[in-house]
Amino acid sequence: MSEVNVAASPAATVVAGFLVSADPPPQCAAYRGVLTPTELDARPSEIEALISGAAVHDLGWLRRVAVRGKDRFRWLSGMVTNMVKDLAPNGGAWNLVLNAQGRIQGDLTVWRENDDLELEIAADQAEKLLAHLDHFIIMDDVELIPVDDVTAVGLAGPKVDELLGRLGLPALSDPLTQTKAQWSGNELVVRRGYSTLADHYAIWIGAGRAEDLWRAIVAAGAKPVGSAAFEALRIAEGIPTYGIDIVERYLPQETSQIRALHYNKGCYLGQEIVERIRSRGNVHRHLRQIELEGPVPEPGAKLTIEDADAGYITSAAELPLIAGPRTFAIGMIRAEAEARNLPPSYAAGQATGTARILTTPPSL
Repeated sequence: MSEVNVAASPAATVVAGFLVSADPPPQCAAYRGVLTPTELDARPSEIEALISGAAVHDLGWLRRVAVRGKDRFRWLSGMVTNMVKDLAPNGGAWNLVLNAQGRIQGDLTVWRENDDLELEIAADQAEKLLAHLDHFIIMDDVELIPVDDVTAVGLAGPKVDELLGRLGLPALSDPLTQTKAQWSGNELVVRRGYSTLADHYAIWIGAGRAEDLWRAIVAAGAKPVGSAAFEALRIAEGIPTYGIDIVERYLPQETSQIRALHYNKGCYLGQEIVERIRSRGNVHRHLRQIELEGPVPEPGAKLTIEDADAGYITSAAELPLIAGPRTFAIGMIRAEAEARNLPPSYAAGQATGTARILTTPPSL
C-alpha cells in the first residue's frame, strides 16, 4: 500500500490538456500525482513501440527544483545518499532521501550543469520531500526554487536515438547525462535516464510549446503511448517506484538499489544506519524483480513456499508481446525464502501461479 499522500483531485498534465481534444479523447487517470492519458492505442502496439521501436509519452508528473545558494553543494550532499560534489558537469545521480533512522522518505534525481544543481522529483512526492528538505535548511545559504512553466515529454525505446536525429536533437551516449539543445527557436533540456531494457529520455520544454514538440515527435515516427504501457515496461525493467514498491518503512539496502548509494561521499542524514548495515551484516528481505507464471496478482499478494511466508508482490503487469504474453512483477522477498531456491507461489482471486526471481533483466 502506498504511503505517499496524493492529492484527491490531481491536476491534468500539459500533455493531457491538449490530447483530450482528440476524437475520441483518451481516458485519463491518476498516475504519480497527476492526471495523464492511460492508453493512446492498443496495448500490444504501445508495448511493441516501447521495446522494439520509439515511443513518446507524458512525463508531466515530473517536477524540477533549482538548488541555489553558496552552501548548496555541501548542504545537498548531506541530505541525499548518492554523490553530489563530484557529479560530472552535465551528469545526474539517482538518490534516496532518508530520515535519521535510515528509513526512506522518497527518491529524486540530482542534476548538475556546471555549478548549477537541480532536483527532479515525482509530483506525488514533491510537497512532502521539499518540506522534509526545507526543514534541514537552518543556518545554510540554500534556496529550493521550483522551475515553473515547463513540462517534460518522454521518449523510450531502442530506436529513440534515430528519432532524435530526425528532429535535429542530440542523442546522449550515457545514461544520467544531460545537455541543452535548440529546437524550433526553443531551448530544451535533454536528459537521458536510467534503463535496463529500452533507452529513456526526458525532453524539457516550455509548457506553451509542448504540444508542438509532441506533434513533431509523432510526425518523426514515435508511437504515442499511455501511462499503463509505460508502467508495464517499468515493472518489466525492474525499476521500483516510491510509494508503490518502496515505502517509508524500508531501509535502503532492502530495496536492492545499490546504484542509489555512494559509500565514500561523506556524511549525510541516515548514513550511520546505512553504514552499520553494510559493515555488520545483511538485511532480512530484498526487493526483487520477478517473472510470473499465472494470472496477474494484485499488489500485496502474498508469496509462499510450502505454505511458509516468502514475501509479497508490490507491483505486477502483463506485457502482451508478439511472441506471447509475459507477466513481470516486483516483490519483497524474505532472505530465508530466497535462500531455499524454490519458486514461490501466489494467489490471484481463485487462481494460483508461481514466481521466478530474476537475477538479470529479462530478454524481450
